[in-house]
Amino acid sequence: MEVDPHQDREAQAAKISGPPAESDPPDTLATSLCLLGNHMFPDPVATNACTSINRSEPASLQPSDVSAEDPGPDARPPPNLGAESVTQDSECQSDVPAPPAGRGTEDAGVGGAQSDSGEFVVTMLAKAKLEEQGIGVKGRSSPLLEAGIPEPPSFTCHRDEDVTADSWRRHRKHVFVLSEAGKPIYSRYGSEEALSSTMGVMMALVSFVQSGDNIIRSVYSEEHTVVFLQKGPLVLVCVSNSRQSEQQLRGELLYVYYQIVSMLTQASISRIFEHKKNYDLRRLLAGSEKILDGLLNLVDSDPSFLLAAVHCLPLASSLRDSLSQILQKAITPNLVFSILIAKNQLLTIVQEKTVIEDARLAPADVHLLLNLIGASSAFQAGEIWTPICLPLFNPDCYFYAYISYLDPPECTVCLLLLSTDKEAFYAVAECKRKIEEAMVAQNSLSLIAKAQSYSVSQVGVSDLRHFMYKPFDVPDNHRQLTQFTSPEMEAPYSSEEEKMRLLDLYRYMHSRIHSTSRPLKLIYHVAERETLLAWVTSKFELYTCFSPLVTKTCAITAITKLLRWIKKEEDRLFIRYPPKYSTTPNPSKSSKSSRSDQQDATDNGFLSLL
Repeated sequence: MEVDPHQDREAQAAKISGPPAESDPPDTLATSLCLLGNHMFPDPVATNACTSINRSEPASLQPSDVSAEDPGPDARPPPNLGAESVTQDSECQSDVPAPPAGRGTEDAGVGGAQSDSGEFVVTMLAKAKLEEQGIGVKGRSSPLLEAGIPEPPSFTCHRDEDVTADSWRRHRKHVFVLSEAGKPIYSRYGSEEALSSTMGVMMALVSFVQSGDNIIRSVYSEEHTVVFLQKGPLVLVCVSNSRQSEQQLRGELLYVYYQIVSMLTQASISRIFEHKKNYDLRRLLAGSEKILDGLLNLVDSDPSFLLAAVHCLPLASSLRDSLSQILQKAITPNLVFSILIAKNQLLTIVQEKTVIEDARLAPADVHLLLNLIGASSAFQAGEIWTPICLPLFNPDCYFYAYISYLDPPECTVCLLLLSTDKEAFYAVAECKRKIEEAMVAQNSLSLIAKAQSYSVSQVGVSDLRHFMYKPFDVPDNHRQLTQFTSPEMEAPYSSEEEKMRLLDLYRYMHSRIHSTSRPLKLIYHVAERETLLAWVTSKFELYTCFSPLVTKTCAITAITKLLRWIKKEEDRLFIRYPPKYSTTPNPSKSSKSSRSDQQDATDNGFLSLL
């Protein structure tokens, strides 16, 4: 049994790495915190004046750092997992982040006497016809609507939600994005205009802590955790009652930031706010709320984001190799990545050799691409050619993405081709034609349609209900995507509520394994309705869920059988040997030039702030 360290958490969270300046008014910070509480959660927070704050010195903060993890939020499972659950941990101390459909982005030139309105140049190609539309200009409609795709009722409902209603406060997780000037940019629930005062209070908190040469990282109250993330001129805030760790919530905010960067590039965002600090970035992001909403929904429901890995569709190795060979043969100069996606999972990916020498495609970049494709049915209309930034690959430059479904009207198999040449649409479209012809000749589409995720019963391990396995020993791992495998969630996790409950348990185990203050290698956790075991080694990371009466010995025996099954099926579950190809790119537009020459990337005709 473990002692609940809730009191230790609040005590540690109250620590400040640097003493406040003597001139700081002693009650100003507390007043600001209470004001924020009154805006967000008037009833519980107004009566709780002992909210704790976590601050850190900026000198010790790196962009990817997170504050030292106190055991409180990580060592205590969420209360909704059962008040009478018992935790038994066998602990071994470790020694050791796109634009809407067919949308390109470009800041209009801004001069001293010019207006600050931005303009997108969108290129949508349907039935081999190129159409250019200017969208995103102040006063114009959403680009999703201009593409003929009406916003779903749920999307409109969230935008119109009453921010003073109790139902708004009861949301599991709020996400806000604002500029350093306090200008609202995005809110997951409710309109930005209605929340302008709340975001103003948030920015006041950030500014007050910065005035003392500190950086605000998080605020803890009895029911909620507020996490702050500042990336350049943008401030992102998450208010959560999910009991996720601060590290996990900060990772989700990073994904939101990366999604914004994928549409505008980091360099452009910086130049915009250098010119005018109170610029309203919503002018350039008009219509992108649906993409950000979809991303946050995926983050809540898809363990890929938690594991920072890509889920591959289980496929016979012979079929996967055949698909890879088809992609390898359909190439053109400056084509960098060829990706096949089916049912929102990765089928195969082929990469240009010179790009592999420079960098790797990060799982977060693939997650952003998958979210972009799934955000709107506009991509099902035909062929799309649009610029997109991959923030983890290079946050300051664009790729040009060709997106097309190969199996209309079902639209489950999507081809994604990424080029560094903005004029290469017709050349890349010819690659798609070759790929499509080869897949039809080999009957590949019908074979892909039959491919399904597997059931946990196929593993043949008694009492095993579910698992997530992430290998570290995949051949050539440093040059390929990190992957994971997991079966479909089945009874008793069929309902959305039960799926979320199991994911919350996994998040709790993950936070314990990856705690920055006390990392563990093995955890055996007995919950109210199931037993879980998490295990991380130099070769894999594994999370398993068993029936509630399984003993520790039986669980370890079952894991041994599971690992043997995964080893036997690894060629079907993972992309073991990612194929490569070599093109003959124009030296001025090679992949290396694309990554290093920022002038070429910013003067590409799509995004240029003068």
